[in-house]
Amino acid sequence: MLGCAPRLDMPPIADRGPVVVTGGAGAIGAPLVRSLLEDGHEVRVLDNLSSGRRESLGRMLDNSGVRLEIVDIRSLDSIRKSFSGAKAVWHLAANPDIRLGTADPRVDLEHGTLGTFNVLEAARTNDVPRVLFSSSSVVYGLPEVFPTPESYGPLLPQSLYGASKLASEAMISAYAHSYGLEGHIFRFANIIGPGMTHGVIYDFFEKLRKEPKRLEVLGDGRQSKSYLRVDDCVSAMRLAEAKSRERVNVFNLGTTDRVSVREIAELIVAAHGGHARIEYMGGERGWPGDIPQQLLDVARIQALGFRPALSSLAAVELTIRELASARHR
Repeated sequence: MLGCAPRLDMPPIADRGPVVVTGGAGAIGAPLVRSLLEDGHEVRVLDNLSSGRRESLGRMLDNSGVRLEIVDIRSLDSIRKSFSGAKAVWHLAANPDIRLGTADPRVDLEHGTLGTFNVLEAARTNDVPRVLFSSSSVVYGLPEVFPTPESYGPLLPQSLYGASKLASEAMISAYAHSYGLEGHIFRFANIIGPGMTHGVIYDFFEKLRKEPKRLEVLGDGRQSKSYLRVDDCVSAMRLAEAKSRERVNVFNLGTTDRVSVREIAELIVAAHGGHARIEYMGGERGWPGDIPQQLLDVARIQALGFRPALSSLAAVELTIRELASARHR
């Protein structure tokens, strides 16, 4: 295709046809697949099962409208045919662990930046008219404005994970303007729910499982962020999909409140009987690349009618109860 003129005549978004979900067996992907199925969509789930789990899809795999393909988005040839005839692709596949990308700098380049390029190329060469992408609030770096709006800049990520998300956003914008597809970019707050495999709540449970009398907390505990329940996240994305029709649509997804790491540590220790001592390691950041303060301006998604069912605190409390119950079975 080198040397060919850019195509600006991407076909209009069809009412019929399958939907591709990369990372569809993950903590956010599986609830999204369920939502799409409930609306009558045929869904092709693409996942390499490195962090996603077949069990997350459960009985959905018995539905004739769902097909799980165990493939890796790092290989364009392995995913291209899966996009044939699709009317949209929800691109959620990525390395989910910011610290893993810091330890191995190629992880986010390969699974994030290059993986997104492959998804966009598969969409372009199959005339898929819409790409919807799970980005992150970490693209803002260390913002000086709270709540932080979508228009904030310059965007200076502090982690390789954030850099990969920002690079992916830029590619989606370029493909949208060069080839006529429609792009949706969702900048997530901390998304939490029962299927999580990383993040502060999951990490604290793991630490107490290994050492029940002591909970080590990276940083000073004053890190404070907003948390969005996964079902609310899916509802917000589906609402934006239905109501936004710009060439590139960018939305912050989060809540209007936030919760500190100290509060989360105390709630989790209480859920474990209140016997563990909490030890703070000091410093305002938990690790290199951590964003200690985060609160997104969510006026744009609210203008479409979105209101989360749970606040940050309520989402944290529910998730802690679920994880505690699951581990005591």
